[in-house]
Amino acid sequence: MLKLPAALHSRNALVSVLGVILIAGTTTVVAQTAPLEPIQWDKRRLDQLDRNVRRLERAVTQRNAAGQPVIIEPDVEVVALQGRVGLMDRRLADMESTVQRVNGDLERLTFQLDEATRDNAALSTRVRDAEGRIRAMEQAAARDAELNAPIPTTSPTGDAARDLTAAARLAATDPARGDRALQTVIAAWPDTPQAQEASSRLGDLRVSAGDHAGAVSAYAGALRGWPAAPWAPATTLELANALNATDRKTQACTALTEFARRYAEAATPAVRTRAAETRTRIGCAAPAATPARRPG
Repeated sequence: MLKLPAALHSRNALVSVLGVILIAGTTTVVAQTAPLEPIQWDKRRLDQLDRNVRRLERAVTQRNAAGQPVIIEPDVEVVALQGRVGLMDRRLADMESTVQRVNGDLERLTFQLDEATRDNAALSTRVRDAEGRIRAMEQAAARDAELNAPIPTTSPTGDAARDLTAAARLAATDPARGDRALQTVIAAWPDTPQAQEASSRLGDLRVSAGDHAGAVSAYAGALRGWPAAPWAPATTLELANALNATDRKTQACTALTEFARRYAEAATPAVRTRAAETRTRIGCAAPAATPARRPG
């Protein structure tokens, strides 16, 4: 291994010491004064620096030889500045730790807030659904109470014709309430043509609802006394169908016989055709030829 001369070692040490002194001095000057213009290191300046270094080297060597070693002490301001930098580093580390902890808390709170938002949305949906079901139940309960209440016997309008018109209109849109309205006409205006027509319309509603027994009762009330109203022929055929649907074929054939005696002559061709089809379908015997009778 190549060994350097002792003088070269001393020179390198001196250069290092000088560099430290220059750095410390430069730091002190920078801390106290404004920044200087950068030095342009040309050949002349480098040579001058080399001569200065050699003189310092000789001075240091002489002092060491005389038993007066050179002791380089750090600048007080540099030491204080280093302490401040260390304190700032510790505080910065504490701040970083605090920021990390806060960020973690924020992330956790954000996640919890998202969960709470989703829970609130789901809860709101469930509440709206529950409110909707409750309203539907209340409406259904109110409707059931209305439909199951006793049939009133007083006229809503004070006029039988207007009551019948309103009941027929309601039956076309709401059969259940229309049923009650027609029964109200019958109860408020008994023994009137409007009550008989209401009974006929009531029978039609009962057939649509599959209540053939109820339809028989309603049609029978409508045809009491065999009225000469325009609706009577068709109602007689509907009575026959309802009787046949309730296993009363004999009575159904009797109704068809009454149709032939009382309404066939004045009935429209379409109604007479329906009567013939109904008789064939039920299996009733052809009516005997009898003089036509006026309804009533």
